[in-house]
Parts: sequence; structure tokens; C-alpha cells
Amino acid sequence: MRKFFLPLPLLLMISTHLQAQDVARQLHDAHETYKEKKLTHRRFKHADMVPMLQSVTQPLSVSPIGESLEKRAIYQVKAGTGPTNVLLWSQMHGDEATATMALFDIFNFLSAHGDGFDTFRQTILAKTTLYFLPMLNPDGAERFQRRTATDIDMNRDALRLQTPEGALLKHMQQTLQPLVGFNLHDQNPRYSVGKTGKQAVMSFLATAYDEDRNINDVRQRSMQLIAGMNRVLQPFIPGQIARYDDEFEPRAFGDNIQKWGTTLVLIESGGYKGDPEKMTIRRLNFVAILSALKAIADGSYRQEANADYLAIPENGRALFDVLIRNATIVRGGKPVMVDVGINHYEINDQASRQFQYKSSIEDIGDLSTFHGIDEIDATGLTLVPARVHADTLESPADLAKLDLPALQRDGIVVFRVRQASKDEFPSQAVHLLLDGEIPAQPLQLEQIPTFLLMKGKQVTYTFVNGFWQDCTGNLRNGILD
Repeated sequence: MRKFFLPLPLLLMISTHLQAQDVARQLHDAHETYKEKKLTHRRFKHADMVPMLQSVTQPLSVSPIGESLEKRAIYQVKAGTGPTNVLLWSQMHGDEATATMALFDIFNFLSAHGDGFDTFRQTILAKTTLYFLPMLNPDGAERFQRRTATDIDMNRDALRLQTPEGALLKHMQQTLQPLVGFNLHDQNPRYSVGKTGKQAVMSFLATAYDEDRNINDVRQRSMQLIAGMNRVLQPFIPGQIARYDDEFEPRAFGDNIQKWGTTLVLIESGGYKGDPEKMTIRRLNFVAILSALKAIADGSYRQEANADYLAIPENGRALFDVLIRNATIVRGGKPVMVDVGINHYEINDQASRQFQYKSSIEDIGDLSTFHGIDEIDATGLTLVPARVHADTLESPADLAKLDLPALQRDGIVVFRVRQASKDEFPSQAVHLLLDGEIPAQPLQLEQIPTFLLMKGKQVTYTFVNGFWQDCTGNLRNGILD
């Protein structure tokens, strides 16, 4: 019998990959232990973060290193004593807070001991010095908006440096000269993994540093680190990791930091079905970042191949939140078959720090090249207007006097009210109209999707504000139109 032997370097690489995957599983399963319990939703503010920073303990240290346009302190958390500097920043865009939550979990992890991770942790702290900027755009976070208080997108301010926050980031990079920088973002949850129809839960990018998208040692290190993170995350979200197109953006910090000699790793947190506050993706960030820091500390990233990075599918734009396929509508007395694409948009409530959804019909027609995060096959069903309650109510409070479930079963979900606040989102699954307004007739682009799907005279699906009820589901998130 012929015997086959694998070369020693290949055996070492396989062994390293298996060890990394095993540790990633342990980190994933232990995350709840280190999860910062005060962070339960994405819309936290600078004032919420400061007390948590004051609780950070040795071997980490916290210091203010600058301030925003509106004089909010920008903090640095420092850990480790090693010769390799690593810079990580989150919330460059104020409404992209998933990784910020993960960084606080990492602070708790790095402060722990006696938990089975001491060797892993000590490797990172002894070989690297980590500089974290957990909220780079506190003014944007205050409003939960992308841009700074100057209304400038900081990630397009790397050349002019007109934002104090952007100028601070460049100063940090130029002063520390870190080997690696982690640029931590959230992305549109409707990105798909190529044309698969799968939601891109996380996406990565090794940013280009020139128009020709050349690969030098600095950029290659980005690809190698991302290849490793992709490998350890795939068991948790198989087939749901993508990468951005690497077209060079001359104004962006990621591209310029790569150009300035720091390896840049862009991590984008997308969407995960049933997880609007992104707690699952927070845990994935925790695993990915710690795994990458270990690879930097021990140099194991060098065993990764550029080809494994390039094999990650690019982001696609082929998703709707809801896709209704093969519905029949009547136009000019004739049946027409259409697909309907619906998206849900978050509307901030500054007072409660929560959000509501306002949905919109994004497209109508042949959408066979698209997918939905949720899909309904409406073959044999006719889409018609929702039914309007016969009586006009004084205010939304009068809804409590009605048997709403019974009315919903009959397709009655639209109610006229004489008075209501235009900023109000009803807690019940109803579509409110101020008295005198005429209900919209399906279907029109950009219309709020409130309608019925009927089989003959039987209501099969009731839609209110883009959310639906069938015989097993519940409607949610009403709207005042």
C-alpha cells in the first residue's frame, strides 16, 4: 500500500487553523460571561458610555484624548505592553454601534483571569499594545445619525480633515504608526452574499491604497487577517460572509490609512434575521476581533493565502426585507401578475431611544432576480386594498374599545381618527388615517404597504405597514399615515 505524507508546513498550517477554530468556538460559547450587561440596545449615547469606561479595570487604562465639535470627550482605552501597536475604532458613523458593544465585551474579557483563556489573553497583551477608540463620533451617536455635528461624513474627510474627530484619528495613526488598524462599521442589512439570496451578516474589506488596487505587504496582511476571520466565523454563519468591492476611494480613511502604511481591516456588521438590536452580530465581532488580535500577536496570520480572501463572495444588492412573489393585481379590469418588494426603515424615537418601522413599497414587477429576507409565494392570491372601519374614532385611544383581532381577521385594519399626532406610531397593528384622508390604493411605489392578499373572498394575509399576519402570525408596528 502506497503511503502519502503531507509536507510539514502544510501540517503545521492545518494544525494552526484547527486550533484557531477550536478557540473561536470556545470564545463564542463563553461570550455571555463577558458581555457588557448595560448595553442592551444600539441607541446608547455618550453619557451612557462614560460610566462604563469609568468601570474599566487593570490591565486596561482609559484616558480622554480629544473632543468632538460639541465638546464631548473622545476616549482611548489602552491594553497590553507589547511592541506591536494595533488601533481599533468604532462609531466613526454615529449610528453604527454594533462593534462598540463588542469592544466593551472585549474590555471585560481582557480584564478577566482564571477562566481558561489566560494563555490566549496573555499572548495578546504581551505581544501587542492595543489602542481602542470605542466612540469616535459621539455627536453623531447622540442623534443616532451617520454624520458628525458638522454634517460631514467623517469617512470622507481623510484629506481635508475638517472634522475634529477625523483630525484626531489621523493624528493617532501618524503618532502610533500601528501595524494594523481595525475600522469597525455597520452596513445596510439588505446586502446579500453575491447572488445567493443569503443575507450578508458580516462583510470585510482589505481596502485598496491606489487606483490600480495593487497588493503590497501592507495590504496583503489585511487579506490574510480577513481570510482567518472568515474561516473562524463560517461555522456560526455558514455562507453569510461577504466582502466589499475594493474600488479605491481617495477621500476615505480606510483607503488612506492603508496608503499611510498601516494594514487596514474593515469589518461591517450587516443584519441577522430576528435580531434587530444585533446582539448575535455583536458576539460574532467579539469572536472575530479577538481571533485576529491573537493572529497578529503570534504571527499565525502569515500562513493565510490571499486566494482565500479573494474567494469570499462580494456583497450583492439583491435583497428586500419582504418579497411577495406572483401576486395578482387588477389593472383596467385585467389581472396582472407582479412581484412586490418591501423594505422596513427604522424611525428613531429620541426620547425613548427606541425605534419604530415605517415601511415602503420599493419595487413592483418582475423581481425574479431578487430575494427576500422573508418571502411569500402569492400564487393564486389577489392583492387588494385593506378594509376601512366604518366609524371614525375620536383618537387612537378609542381603539381599545374595539375587538381588533376579529376586525383583522376580516381584513379591517385601516381606521380614521379625528385627532392624532403625526409623530405617533400606534402600539396596535393598525393603519390610522386622519379624518378626511383617502386610503391609498395598491399598488404604488413608495406607498406604505397596507393591503390584503385574498384567495377568492377569503383573507389569506393581512399587511399593515409592511408586516403581515396569517393564520399563525402576529401583526406588529402600526402607523399613522
